[in-house]
Amino acid sequence: MGGRPPDTTDREILVLFRDADDPVLSTSDIADQLSYSLQGTLSRLTTLEQEKVLDSRKIGNAKAWWLTDAGQRFLEDTDADFATDLENS
Repeated sequence: MGGRPPDTTDREILVLFRDADDPVLSTSDIADQLSYSLQGTLSRLTTLEQEKVLDSRKIGNAKAWWLTDAGQRFLEDTDADFATDLENS
Protein backbone atom coordinates (compact mmCIF):
# COMPACT_ATOMS: atom_id res chain seq x y z
CA MET A 1 0.00 0.00 0.00
CA GLY A 2 1.50 3.31 -1.03
CA GLY A 3 0.85 6.83 0.16
CA ARG A 4 -0.02 8.21 3.53
CA PRO A 5 -1.78 5.93 6.00
CA PRO A 6 -4.84 7.94 7.06
CA ASP A 7 -4.09 7.50 10.74
CA THR A 8 -0.57 9.00 10.74
CA THR A 9 -0.57 12.61 11.90
CA ASP A 10 2.08 15.29 11.52
CA ARG A 11 2.59 15.08 15.28
CA GLU A 12 3.30 11.35 15.11
CA ILE A 13 5.96 11.95 12.47
CA LEU A 14 7.58 14.71 14.52
CA VAL A 15 7.60 12.47 17.61
CA LEU A 16 9.79 10.02 15.68
CA PHE A 17 12.43 12.75 15.48
CA ARG A 18 12.03 13.82 19.10
CA ASP A 19 12.32 10.26 20.40
CA ALA A 20 15.14 9.09 18.11
CA ASP A 21 18.57 8.30 19.57
CA ASP A 22 20.06 10.36 16.73
CA PRO A 23 18.35 13.73 16.16
CA VAL A 24 19.12 13.57 12.42
CA LEU A 25 17.22 10.97 10.39
CA SER A 26 17.18 10.02 6.74
CA THR A 27 14.10 9.76 4.57
CA SER A 28 14.46 5.97 4.59
CA ASP A 29 14.72 5.94 8.43
CA ILE A 30 11.28 7.54 8.60
CA ALA A 31 9.84 5.49 5.73
CA ASP A 32 10.85 2.27 7.50
CA GLN A 33 9.17 3.33 10.73
CA LEU A 34 5.94 4.39 9.01
CA SER A 35 5.79 1.75 6.28
CA TYR A 36 5.58 4.54 3.71
CA SER A 37 7.14 4.45 0.28
CA LEU A 38 10.26 6.60 -0.03
CA GLN A 39 8.38 8.99 -2.34
CA GLY A 40 5.45 9.26 0.09
CA THR A 41 7.82 9.88 2.98
CA LEU A 42 9.75 12.52 1.05
CA SER A 43 6.48 14.28 0.26
CA ARG A 44 5.37 14.32 3.91
CA LEU A 45 8.77 15.48 5.18
CA THR A 46 8.95 18.20 2.53
CA THR A 47 5.54 19.48 3.61
CA LEU A 48 6.67 19.53 7.25
CA GLU A 49 9.80 21.43 6.19
CA GLN A 50 7.62 24.00 4.40
CA GLU A 51 5.72 24.38 7.69
CA LYS A 52 9.10 25.12 9.36
CA VAL A 53 8.88 22.22 11.86
CA LEU A 54 11.60 20.20 10.11
CA ASP A 55 14.78 21.26 8.39
CA SER A 56 16.95 19.29 6.00
CA ARG A 57 20.27 19.12 4.23
CA LYS A 58 21.28 17.09 1.22
CA ILE A 59 24.24 14.83 1.95
CA GLY A 60 25.42 13.02 -1.16
CA ASN A 61 22.38 11.34 -2.67
CA ALA A 62 20.48 11.31 0.62
CA LYS A 63 18.67 13.93 2.63
CA ALA A 64 19.12 14.38 6.37
CA TRP A 65 16.18 15.75 8.39
CA TRP A 66 15.90 17.17 11.90
CA LEU A 67 13.33 18.77 14.17
CA THR A 68 13.45 22.57 14.37
CA ASP A 69 12.75 24.69 17.44
CA ALA A 70 9.29 25.39 15.97
CA GLY A 71 8.75 21.64 15.64
CA GLN A 72 9.72 21.11 19.25
CA ARG A 73 7.32 23.87 20.34
CA PHE A 74 4.54 22.27 18.26
CA LEU A 75 5.08 19.00 20.13
CA GLU A 76 5.10 20.77 23.48
CA ASP A 77 1.92 22.70 22.65
CA THR A 78 -0.16 19.79 21.35
CA ASP A 79 -1.71 16.93 23.28
CA ALA A 80 -0.47 13.43 22.49
CA ASP A 81 -3.98 12.06 23.14
CA PHE A 82 -5.38 13.79 20.08
CA ALA A 83 -4.59 13.26 16.42
CA THR A 84 -2.89 16.47 15.40
CA ASP A 85 -1.90 17.88 12.05
CA LEU A 86 -0.28 21.27 11.69
CA GLU A 87 -3.24 22.64 9.77
CA ASN A 88 -5.47 21.74 12.73
CA SER A 89 -3.29 23.27 15.44
